[in-house]
Amino acid sequence: MKIVDYKTYSVFAGYRNYIFVKVFTDEDIYGVGEATIEWKTNAAMGALEDIRPYVIGADPRRIEYIFFECFRQSYWHTDPCTLSAIAAIEMACVDITGKYYNIPAYQLFGGKLHNKLSIYINGWARDASTPEDYARCAKSAAENGAKALKWDMFGTSWTTITNEALDRVVAIVGAVRGAVGANVDLLIEAHGRLNLHSALKVAKELEQFKIKFIEEPVFTDIVQDTIEFQRRSRIPTAAGERLFGKTMFRELISNHGADYIQPDLLHCGGMNELKKISAMAEVYGIQVAPHNPNGPIGTAATMHICATLPNFEFLEMMKDVPYRSEITNEQLDIQDGYLMVPDTPGLGIDFEPEECAKYPAKVTPQVLFNEGLW
Repeated sequence: MKIVDYKTYSVFAGYRNYIFVKVFTDEDIYGVGEATIEWKTNAAMGALEDIRPYVIGADPRRIEYIFFECFRQSYWHTDPCTLSAIAAIEMACVDITGKYYNIPAYQLFGGKLHNKLSIYINGWARDASTPEDYARCAKSAAENGAKALKWDMFGTSWTTITNEALDRVVAIVGAVRGAVGANVDLLIEAHGRLNLHSALKVAKELEQFKIKFIEEPVFTDIVQDTIEFQRRSRIPTAAGERLFGKTMFRELISNHGADYIQPDLLHCGGMNELKKISAMAEVYGIQVAPHNPNGPIGTAATMHICATLPNFEFLEMMKDVPYRSEITNEQLDIQDGYLMVPDTPGLGIDFEPEECAKYPAKVTPQVLFNEGLW
């Protein structure tokens, strides 16, 4: 079997664009992948073309070989656009291989350890601004089965945080805790916006609310600060969505710089790479909670890998656009706060190019630090 061609598709999906790929073989079996990366659509689409010489003609069942060849031929080994492109091709190869052997993708990575996956919900409070708004949205989410909620309510704060902004954060978290009670986990998202001193100040104020973790509390490109925050904070630390490839995780993991690591399957290099990063973390007793505000194909691939991880904690789920079910056949089975792992061959998902064409990609402004986006 050989790969003879692949095609890429970009689809508007709210604050970013989905990037899908279909990989075709000479045996009439195709596979699907996803390279979605926020605000880098053109770069990721270009990266998919850059790796074409190393993909066409390869046997898609040689999954590790294709990753290795694309990776070593790339001069920029920690470039997230290149790694997202490689991840998309790898996903499609996994999909093809699973279909060829009539087995679900998780069987290619050691078999299923979990029949169902704990999840947490992101994007549940996009329209909230006051503590009362957040409380109302949180209560609604909990009543709909959410067992864990993550959100960013830091507004425009950057590097430092004023007392006024901090008081607002405390009021919002207090209102949410009061609305959902003690049995719903609260996860605080900081998006790497604060310096060490300010992040520790925030953490101290939020200790009273029994926070599950605070995510990216300090600047993400200063790994030593994340390590120091983890050592000094009484709230557990989550980090890693902006670390790309297993080598970038080495310092964080070997110094036990986070209680939860969050590799993004699309950006860290794919399914095999996430599995390897998770194995590194397992040695140090660190749990894995993959970053996943991604589209339906990326979610399917991440779900299959999570089902195989001994140190899996929970998976991020985010609602973005209502037409996901129009452009794909995604059918997520969520029961009592858990995502059930399907047994369909390959990734178990497909998309319709004709439907995707109804929602052409758009260039959206890269505005991170405002109300409502996250």
